[in-house]
Amino acid sequence: MFGWWRRRREPPGIPDALWAQVLRDFPFLQSADAAALRPLAARFLAQKEFHGAQGLAITDAMALSIAAQAVLPVLHLGLRWYEDFIGIVVHPDEVVARRQTMDEAGVVHEWDEVLAGEAMDEGPVMLSWADVQGASADSGYNVVIHEFIHKIDMRDGAPDGCPPLPRAERQAWLEVLHAEHERFREQVVIADRFGGEPTWLDPYGAENPGEFFAVAGEAYFVNRERFTQEFPRLVPLFDGFFRPSASAS
Repeated sequence: MFGWWRRRREPPGIPDALWAQVLRDFPFLQSADAAALRPLAARFLAQKEFHGAQGLAITDAMALSIAAQAVLPVLHLGLRWYEDFIGIVVHPDEVVARRQTMDEAGVVHEWDEVLAGEAMDEGPVMLSWADVQGASADSGYNVVIHEFIHKIDMRDGAPDGCPPLPRAERQAWLEVLHAEHERFREQVVIADRFGGEPTWLDPYGAENPGEFFAVAGEAYFVNRERFTQEFPRLVPLFDGFFRPSASAS
């Protein structure tokens, strides 16, 4: 049965046993609208191509696990948000990427960055399978959702923490998100420098508004109850975009 999901003209029929296995492996998916999630995951599989890196063989369960999580952010929006790419590259574990930048004085700085995933503008998504398996509703961590929120954010340019929105809505979104990002950044500083309570979300979200949007988005989809307690101002903001019909009712 291996490869039933490979890119094709029509969405594949997802075997019941395999779907049940994915729901067991990633229990937070059980709270999603199964009637919409399953066929959307099948359509995603029909449109995308999976590539295993470093000798990793992509199994049916791996492809479906990634697809089911990837479509959560667009469950009420549609797959057009992902139409700018086809490839998904899966590594066995984290990847070390060599980075380079030039400062204002013209000095070039190089460093190594360890990546659990990466989304490229109009390009493929890279994921570490070890980190995909490490998804946790308790900690609000999900690398698949994180990277696919970046893809949504990139639809109107560099990821800045705001999806494509009309100008007035964009300004209102950024006012709330920037305020919540600054509040979170202060919590991270207090935890790191002054022995304060560790943040629930990954401190990486303090890096910039784009990373905060992706990190917060992970938690919003995998643990809405805790997310609502931690970030009540972001709930109506995210609901209005990711669940437009539900928020309007």
